Amino acid sequence: MSESGRIVVFTLAERQLAFPLDEVERVVRAVEIVSLPQEHDTTLGVVNIQGRIIPVIDIRGLFALPQREIEPSDVFVVVHTSGRSLVIVADTVRGVVEYADSDMIAADDVLVGQECVAGVLKYGEETVLVCSAAGLLSRIDEQAMNVPQKE
Repeated sequence: MSESGRIVVFTLAERQLAFPLDEVERVVRAVEIVSLPQEHDTTLGVVNIQGRIIPVIDIRGLFALPQREIEPSDVFVVVHTSGRSLVIVADTVRGVVEYADSDMIAADDVLVGQECVAGVLKYGEETVLVCSAAGLLSRIDEQAMNVPQKE
């Protein structure tokens, strides 16, 4: 029997992206973002989620997708990596998908130098880019997101 994994699939401009389920804390409806001085194109500001101040980033630019204003129908995917949480803006969340490891192609096999992508998943007729929260942090200037986290 082959190994399997689970991902949370979301959409950005009809593109299918995902995070491994173990990197996703929760999915919430879009809320008001408190703007900060712009030091980085992807950092939109911060939100307060259950008493935690978490930076909000828009990863559209990382995937060559057109920027747009956040809409009330958008969702926030709260992801975490070693000691830091991030809010990723998504158009929709499709849900949790289980996959066989044999359907996942390691990012290094197809995307050289793309540390924010952990792999590419063949899912039916679709292709899903599986992101890495740690890779996103290394790709985005972490100093621009140096917001204290309150536990």
